Formats: sequence, C-alpha cells, structure tokens
Amino acid sequence: MDLKQLEYFRHVAELGSFTRAAAFLSVVQPALSRQVRQLEVELGQNLFERNGRGVVLTDAGSRLLEHTRGILTQIGRARQDLEDQRNGDSGHVALGLPPSLGSSVTVPLVKAFARQLPNARLATVEGLSTYILEWLSIGRVDCALVYNATASATVDVQPLLDDQLYLIAPLEQGAAGRGPRAAGPRQANRAKRARSITLAQLADHPLIIPSRPHAMRMSVENALAGVDRKIRVAYEIESIPAVIDLVRQRHGFGVLPLNALNSTPWANDVLIKPIVSPVLKTSLSIATSAQRPQSPLMRKAIEVIRDVVRQEIRAHLPALRAAENA
Repeated sequence: MDLKQLEYFRHVAELGSFTRAAAFLSVVQPALSRQVRQLEVELGQNLFERNGRGVVLTDAGSRLLEHTRGILTQIGRARQDLEDQRNGDSGHVALGLPPSLGSSVTVPLVKAFARQLPNARLATVEGLSTYILEWLSIGRVDCALVYNATASATVDVQPLLDDQLYLIAPLEQGAAGRGPRAAGPRQANRAKRARSITLAQLADHPLIIPSRPHAMRMSVENALAGVDRKIRVAYEIESIPAVIDLVRQRHGFGVLPLNALNSTPWANDVLIKPIVSPVLKTSLSIATSAQRPQSPLMRKAIEVIRDVVRQEIRAHLPALRAAENA
C-alpha cells in the first residue's frame, strides 16, 4: 500500500461516496476506484459495502481507517516538524482538551496564539482524558491537557496545577436566577450558597457523574475511599451541560471544577459548595508524546498553553473565595 491509496481510502470513508471523494480530490472517479480496489486486493479484504446512497465501511475498513488517520497524521507531523525546524514559529499545533476545559480556555488560547505565535495554527479537539492519551499516541494531537495522568514509556507528563472540585447543587425553591455567579445585591445570598460540605458528607448525595474511567469519577471514588465512604450514583452522564441541567431540575448533584460551568447557560441556576476535610482536587497536566521530539514551535506552544490555562482556571476562584469569607 502507498500513501496515495491511504489518502484516497480515507476521503472515500469520511465522505461516504466515491463521487464526492473524487470531486473533493479533483481526480476522476475511475482512477480513485482503481486505487481503492488495489488496496483491497493487497489486503485481501473488502473495505466498503456499496449501497444506493454511497458506501459504508466494513469492519475491516473501520479498523483500517483508524490506522490510516494515524499514519497520515504522522506523515503530516513529520513534514511539519521539518518545516518548524526551518521557520521556528510557524506550523500546526493540535491540542487535546477535556470537555470541562474546552469552553473556558479555547477562546483565550486562540487569542494568545494570535498574539504570541501569529504564524502558528492552533486546532483543538475535545474528549475524555483516556481517549486524548490514545490520540496522543497515534499522533492525532500533538499535546494534551489531561486529568490524573501518569507518565509512561509513551507519554511525558508535566504537572500543571491541582483543579479543585465543587459540589453543584440545585437552588432552593423559588431562588431561580440568583445563582452563585450573580452580582451586586445578591452577594449576601451568594455567601450562604458557598457554605462548604465535608468529603464524607458528599457520599450522602446522589451524584450525576460520568462513568468510569472518567478522571472526575475516579477522583471522587478514590477520595471517598480515603474516608471509608462509597460514591452514590444517581445517573452516569458524561455531558457537562446535561449534568448541570439535571442538577438544576433537581435530579441529583454534580461534582465539577468551576471552569466547567462556562459550558452551560445554567451556571446561575445552581449552587456551588466547596468540598473540604479534605479538599477534593483533581490533577491537571500537560501531556506530550515521549516518542516524538518536541520542535521549537511545540516548546513555545506549551509555554503559551501553560500560562493561559493557569490564568483562566485561577480567574474563577476569587469570587467564590470572597463569597465564602463574606
């Protein structure tokens, strides 16, 4: 197999049609079909099933597509690395983000890159930390922000900060619209809402929380085990906006970092309570591949990412601390 065959195969798979893929690639359809057929013959398996609406991948095709994306990404990274070596600050940086961070740091990162690395192109992709580490290993992303990661033979981990977790609770009856991020005359009410709970008390709350091995779920379970308590799960939900909406509608409680509230329009319709004795935290790190050398651009990009993320996460803390101390 060669790179052209893999590229043609990927476009047919992603567009679901030989006709659309040929138009996108500006090649005649018979030539495209011939290259894909040669690939099927070489592998001894059909990669597509044809139907009246186009094509769908076979099981073998789905497996090959996963490998193909990694191979073509790695080739692109190799070319880009050589280009970066020559130009220093130009090139492409793909960053993996957990959903709880995406809404709060993506825009500041884009702005920071525009100011500090104007010749670089930043792309972000969101996913659970477990998946992001897999993308890092196959080259889909160049670096990643991940929770509770450990270094390995394939991944280098640079600790960034400990992100505190909070109990997200429904408002009292009749208090809609007076959430913890409200301002002005609501400050006194806000202080009451910031009243903390202990980690042991957290075990009494039915939680709306992602399933294993989500980093937040593992942080809560491990912390509760440390105080001889077990998690009480109401629903296993991975969508952060859905978690907060369900809390708002009194279906349970959530455990989230403050920055996660930026992903939803209902941040002012829930209560935020610090979890103490001990404080519940999750560790955030920057992960990079231990198998690929860092280009000058990547080293500069990591510095930008580190500064922006620390600034954005810490920006959420003063208001709540003021409320706690009021």
